[in-house]
Amino acid sequence: MLLRRHHHHRLFRLRLLLLHHHHHQFQSFSTLTIPLSHPTYIIWSSNTSLGKTLVSTGLSSSFLLSPSSSSKKFLYLKPLQTGFPSDSDSRFLFQKLSSLSLSRNLPLFSSHSVLLSSLPAAKSFKPNEFSLNESREMCELGFYEEKKVLEAGRVAPELVSETIYAWEGALSPHFAAEREGGAVEDSELVKRLETRLKEGLLEGGVERGKLDGFCVVETAGGVASPGPSGTLQCDLYRPLRFPGVLVGDGRLGGISGTISAYESLKLRGYDVVAIVIEDHGLINEIPLKTYLRSRVPVFVLPPIPQDPSNDLMEWFDESCNVFNSLKDIMLEAYLERMRRLNEMPRKAGDVFWWPFTQHKLVPPSTVTVIDSRCGENFSVYKVQNKEYITQQFDACASWWTQGPDATLQTELARDMGYAAARFGHVMFPENVYEPALECAELLLDGVGKGWATRVYFSDNGSTAIEIALKMAFRKFSSDHGILPELLKNNPTESCTELMVLALKGSYHGDTLGAMEAQAPSSFTGFLQQPWYTGRGLFLDPPTVFMHNGKWTVSLPEVFHSATLKPEDTTFRSRDEIFLKSRDESNLAGLYSLYVSQQLSQYSTLSETNKQIGALIMEPIIQGAGGMHMVDPLFQRMLVNECRHCRIPVIFDEVFTGFWRLGVESAAELLGCVPDIACFAKLMTGGIIPLAATMATDAIFDSFTGDSKLKALLHGHSYSAHAMGCTAAAKSIKWFKDPNTNLNITSEKSQKMLLRELWDAELVQQFSSHPSISRVVTLGTLFALELQADESDAGYASLYARSLVQMLREDCIYTRPLGNVIYVMCGPCTSPKMCTLQLLKLYTKLEEFTLVKTKMNII
Repeated sequence: MLLRRHHHHRLFRLRLLLLHHHHHQFQSFSTLTIPLSHPTYIIWSSNTSLGKTLVSTGLSSSFLLSPSSSSKKFLYLKPLQTGFPSDSDSRFLFQKLSSLSLSRNLPLFSSHSVLLSSLPAAKSFKPNEFSLNESREMCELGFYEEKKVLEAGRVAPELVSETIYAWEGALSPHFAAEREGGAVEDSELVKRLETRLKEGLLEGGVERGKLDGFCVVETAGGVASPGPSGTLQCDLYRPLRFPGVLVGDGRLGGISGTISAYESLKLRGYDVVAIVIEDHGLINEIPLKTYLRSRVPVFVLPPIPQDPSNDLMEWFDESCNVFNSLKDIMLEAYLERMRRLNEMPRKAGDVFWWPFTQHKLVPPSTVTVIDSRCGENFSVYKVQNKEYITQQFDACASWWTQGPDATLQTELARDMGYAAARFGHVMFPENVYEPALECAELLLDGVGKGWATRVYFSDNGSTAIEIALKMAFRKFSSDHGILPELLKNNPTESCTELMVLALKGSYHGDTLGAMEAQAPSSFTGFLQQPWYTGRGLFLDPPTVFMHNGKWTVSLPEVFHSATLKPEDTTFRSRDEIFLKSRDESNLAGLYSLYVSQQLSQYSTLSETNKQIGALIMEPIIQGAGGMHMVDPLFQRMLVNECRHCRIPVIFDEVFTGFWRLGVESAAELLGCVPDIACFAKLMTGGIIPLAATMATDAIFDSFTGDSKLKALLHGHSYSAHAMGCTAAAKSIKWFKDPNTNLNITSEKSQKMLLRELWDAELVQQFSSHPSISRVVTLGTLFALELQADESDAGYASLYARSLVQMLREDCIYTRPLGNVIYVMCGPCTSPKMCTLQLLKLYTKLEEFTLVKTKMNII
């Protein structure tokens, strides 16, 4: 009874939070669900007035007006219509198809509707129903008409022709919306289109398993014509990623325009299944086919009569074979897409060897089929009674790499394409080219500002660590008299064994050298790395977390002392943890003394010839080790003591760098700088592999000399590759520019930060939940550890599996670290989006807790 009362109390608090974050503010983030039980195509054109509506009409005619058509249904959607009511593409299609059914003596039930319009358009269309006022909103026009051409004993196929938004001026939608009011947000338009798509066909009773439904969505103007908000339509409709048909230009100059439109669509990840052009006698199809190399079929329509009085009946009859072939190509492409989507999970299980995955625990039904991504969301293929594409928020940030919103994703694709076209790949040693130079300069003026002078490029975080270790060991050897001895004797033989000072729970990558620099763990045991010896002194770090609304330092046994006061280990806010004034605390003295004692064991060469040659650590957050926040005071004292002993300091910022923790570099939070630092992941926006190991002049100078053997003999074929450097330069600038990243703020000190992304009230609520032992939130990271028995905790734990599955079903893709669940966003993610994910997580946590409680009672 008490348990039930407590559970209802928590639900009551959650409801209060839901009321506090009123539902309407999350409508723009609602999940899109696109049915795939029928083909849906988008009709593009390379410019305006090229015949998109004629193509749509021809397709509807081919699909509906054939002797074999029975219960088929064709849905035509025109999201944006300008020039209304004198121009109405949906009404044109409605009237033409009705006329074609009469002329061919074939049954048809057709309807036409216009849903919303600007006030001037509404008054022009229905002058007696709308009066002039100052309203700038879209009006519910609610217009509907229908026609029936029926035949006794036959079920008539059905046409549904709809305009969603209409404006009076024959202008670009963005200009019409500006002049007439009725501005429409991109998310609202896309969501309404999704709703009309589902209602227009699925509620019509289309039989599952039969191709009895077909839909086309016709755009306005050209591929890059703006929508009502000003967003280009090729970007506006990208979350839906409908496959498309491009209506090209058969006139003089049309080859260039058609190719440009095609490339714009491909650059944004659209599939174009066919190109259609009107025959103007210039044979534009030949160079188009040559350019496309048969990847996309090109269809040629007969010349369109220019006489306004021509009813086009003969033209449609003459074009019938072209439209039939086009329809067949579209149906074939749809069936092929469905076949691939349905086969992918089984094939993946047969041929892939997934990293960090026990394949016996992954049946095909749990494999996530990702069709594409747009910004922070995956588009995922699902089958639950019906096939559909839905969105999942990428709460793993795709292994902590992802940061771009949809706009930056497109920018990166374009810039990388430019770099590939300009450079391909070129050698880096002793060469210079713009992307590499710009990237290096941005790194030195950003994450390396004030300490780094050199940038060494490699291909991923683990190899960046290997390079950093080489750099640090050389510097240590030079400073401590080991290097002259080596050069005097045999440079290929070692006279001492250099080790690292590192932290338990750390993770620095999976290459052999990087694994040697981390403490024994699930990743380094004999099952994984039989060569592992663990070449380091590994200290147990104090960690910080939130529990029951308070931030607390959890101290290993070695730091327990009667001299400590409560204010040394408990904090009212997270910000207090990072204050430099803590350097004068009792705890700082304990930390320094402990580190000094540990280092003293290696201050002189022992009989085993072992010395600590480098400090390596993940600043602030240990990622793969379980999303633990290490006490920044402890890490600062570590750095200070290593400085006294002339031990080079390496920061592994592969995970923490580039705003992941709310600042460009975690060194800003730590309050001290390294000698060497490693960056990757978010550096390129996560779109392509690239890593950088940055160092001071002193580190660099330890490799200079007259002999090449003294140089850093390390390299990768793709060092500083142009595409990666281009992506990095774009991402670095984008993330820190307030004009492109609305989350960037500046303090009075001009220090740039990300604003708080996770709702403080919700975070506090999580920290007080009885199923949670700790919460960590910082920058783009929110993590919680589920309360589990010691035998069911840690990296190998399956305790969270059911919660993870619940989250995926609720459109949050997360991948746990044992019994640690985390949600990660990008530097550009809206705080409202973050709050929505936390609300979903809390709801599922309640369900998960209830299930676990019932299981324990049973």
